[in-house]
Amino acid sequence: MENQEAKPEQNQQANQPLFVIEKLYVKDLSIELPNAPRIFLEQGAPQIELQIQTHDTALGENAYDVVLTVTATAKLDDKTIFLVEVGQAGIFRIVNVPEQELEPLLKITCPNILQSYAREVLSSATTRAGFPPFLLQPINFEALYVQYLQEKDSVARSTTLQ
Repeated sequence: MENQEAKPEQNQQANQPLFVIEKLYVKDLSIELPNAPRIFLEQGAPQIELQIQTHDTALGENAYDVVLTVTATAKLDDKTIFLVEVGQAGIFRIVNVPEQELEPLLKITCPNILQSYAREVLSSATTRAGFPPFLLQPINFEALYVQYLQEKDSVARSTTLQ
């Protein structure tokens, strides 16, 4: 009969941090061409405005849904050429990670993973709309996280002073 006690190696493995991508999916996708078809006759290089947002939600024990929303608006002479928005999402399983390391995982690591998928969706959507592919440049989520922490700290300080 086998010894029912757990071996030290098994206990050590059970406490190891675990990060798993459970599912990747497009949560939201929209494209608008408010000035089509006339906009296709316009000449010139458009100005592109980008908006980036991330949102994370706990789904239950050790499961998190993270959504990276990228909105690209192209304009030429104050006319909107296209507006494309993609909400690229993923379900991530995160186990045995210290509490202080969880937020950076959700706000830096997960969006970094989602970014390449969002880039592909944006490129495909603009191509299907009749434009050259829009190529999303790399996003520094670490810098965005630092900015988020500074804003959070600033709000906390201003609330304390009131």
